[in-house]
Amino acid sequence: MDRSQRIQMIKKIISEEVISSQDDLQIRLQELGCDVTQATLSRDLKSLQVMKVSDVKSGYIYRLAGNNPVIQQNNSEASRLDFLADGVVGIEFSANLGVIRTLPGYANSVAIMIDKANPIEILGTVAGDDTILLIMREGVGRNDLIQALKNLMPKLESKI
Repeated sequence: MDRSQRIQMIKKIISEEVISSQDDLQIRLQELGCDVTQATLSRDLKSLQVMKVSDVKSGYIYRLAGNNPVIQQNNSEASRLDFLADGVVGIEFSANLGVIRTLPGYANSVAIMIDKANPIEILGTVAGDDTILLIMREGVGRNDLIQALKNLMPKLESKI
């Protein structure tokens, strides 16, 4: 099975089934005849911009960015970032590090979008479930970083 077929299969599974972890998805793919390593699956999920969102019945589940009704209204990159900004709680700094607090399940998706936008002020991100570590480039001030984040996600204006 080639990559494009695997990607289509992943999209179909995530869109139609309740998948809570990479292990569950990997098992489901194997059941359908697609053997994939965890590393490859992780790269596929990142390239598809799969988000883990809170679900009342199942805890956290995978969703494609395009399967969210808020995002479907306006599928631009800015719309996705603004949607994700709804999950940001606040930001704090220490030296050249910033810590963004999010609602549970949002941090990874927000970090992926920040990394994808590749703002010059940010060297990189590391995300957990509800926390993102931002590493600022040398010479970048807090205000510059905050402005870069607001440019990416205008809804952050009221949060930071």
